[in-house]
Amino acid sequence: MRLRPDRGEVATYIPELARADRRAFGIAVIGADGQLAAAGDSETPFSVQSITKVFTLTLALGKIGDRLWKRVGREPSGNPFNSIVQLELEKGVPRNPFINAGAIAVTDAILSGHEPREALGEILRFLQFLAEDSSIAIDEAVAASEKRTGFRNVALANFMKSYGVLDNPVDYTLGVYFHHCAVAMSCRQLAMAGRYLAHSGRNPTTGLLVISPERARRINAIMLTCGHYDGSGDFAYRVGLPGKSGVGGGILAVAPGKASIAVWSPGLDAAGNSHLGRISLEMLTKRMGWSIFGE
Repeated sequence: MRLRPDRGEVATYIPELARADRRAFGIAVIGADGQLAAAGDSETPFSVQSITKVFTLTLALGKIGDRLWKRVGREPSGNPFNSIVQLELEKGVPRNPFINAGAIAVTDAILSGHEPREALGEILRFLQFLAEDSSIAIDEAVAASEKRTGFRNVALANFMKSYGVLDNPVDYTLGVYFHHCAVAMSCRQLAMAGRYLAHSGRNPTTGLLVISPERARRINAIMLTCGHYDGSGDFAYRVGLPGKSGVGGGILAVAPGKASIAVWSPGLDAAGNSHLGRISLEMLTKRMGWSIFGE
């Protein structure tokens, strides 16, 4: 694929992410038959950041089902991912599970009844299980960097706590949140982990059901409408696939019934999404005819 020279800018508000090489680019595509097509830096681990919110949402729904929607909504935000204004207007209930406040509320649901270390271990084991790779780990330097500079997230969590949206101590919930956002994965590992969403909740290799087809469909719907913050509409318009981005430069995209795709390029656009990642996915879906809206 031929990509433009403009690569966007790396995230700097988390100091460790500012170290990323803006020239890096990787992509991995895993089809229903398990065949892997990869290029570039597809084996280089990177900080997946908000992409883990897809997997924590899956876990939380598995734990408490539709009761989760009493503490977090399902609508696009139309505001930056760390906005506190919208949260105040809506009495502490986050607009969706993929903005920061929503993901903190989802993390709190997973934490309930557990120690933070246990909840974090459950999230990490789930990712390792999905990717069939026990080497996936948390980048402790990134987690520490997020904790040192996460003042806006602390404010969001305390605001939600004041409205009773969070059940657990704020420090506990934020500790788990900062650490699961600091998981490092390669494009190949991330594409492997996302396969169940491309195949109606099943691992296409083993045929084992990870989640129900209905739940997979609903998670995909939220990814399509909310997965790229206030750039979600543009991503749906250009790429036409459910997807979730992270400020580490990664994007997980799902071509239902066809493939799980992960792309990484650390340079971000104004909405905080990978610039080259989005362009490469747009080119791929056009070439393959994978848009869910038709060719």
